[in-house]
Amino acid sequence: MNSTEKIINAVFESDEDFRKALSATIKEELNMNMSEFAEHADIPASTLYKIMSGKREPNVRTLRQIIKTVKRLEGAEKGDFIAVIAARPVLDNINETKRKIGGSLCTIREYSATSIEEAIIAAVRAEREGAKALVCAPIVSPTVEKILRIPVATIMPKNSLIEAIELVSKKIG
Repeated sequence: MNSTEKIINAVFESDEDFRKALSATIKEELNMNMSEFAEHADIPASTLYKIMSGKREPNVRTLRQIIKTVKRLEGAEKGDFIAVIAARPVLDNINETKRKIGGSLCTIREYSATSIEEAIIAAVRAEREGAKALVCAPIVSPTVEKILRIPVATIMPKNSLIEAIELVSKKIG
């Protein structure tokens, strides 16, 4: 369930659930503070603060603006995201699922793959799901670049390779 669905479901539960869902979305999913979100939503910051403190209930117009803004910032309306294809241990090291790039928020969507075939299938699936770009391992990037119409970047794990060599050298030494 995406953030927009969580907020809409919370609206029907209670005012408190709505405030909690909206607050979590703004802070954790969008990595923003209330005033930044209010600016993006074209809602006065004072109105948003009153809604969040329980001193005011949002009218339908304000609620519509909030939902549209969350959708836009999440990239849900257009499916804007960057796909990252890697093995699960690599993906577990990714801390952010959203990142500000060039002033706008970009979603990072993970695709786990344990073989070249799985990586190619994941790349095609990511493009079909609306990925704007793809990041993958060097062993698969030349192939997916030939079949996809979106930009492909290659992971070059210099530091992790050196760390792995050092770790294994300690085990044999």
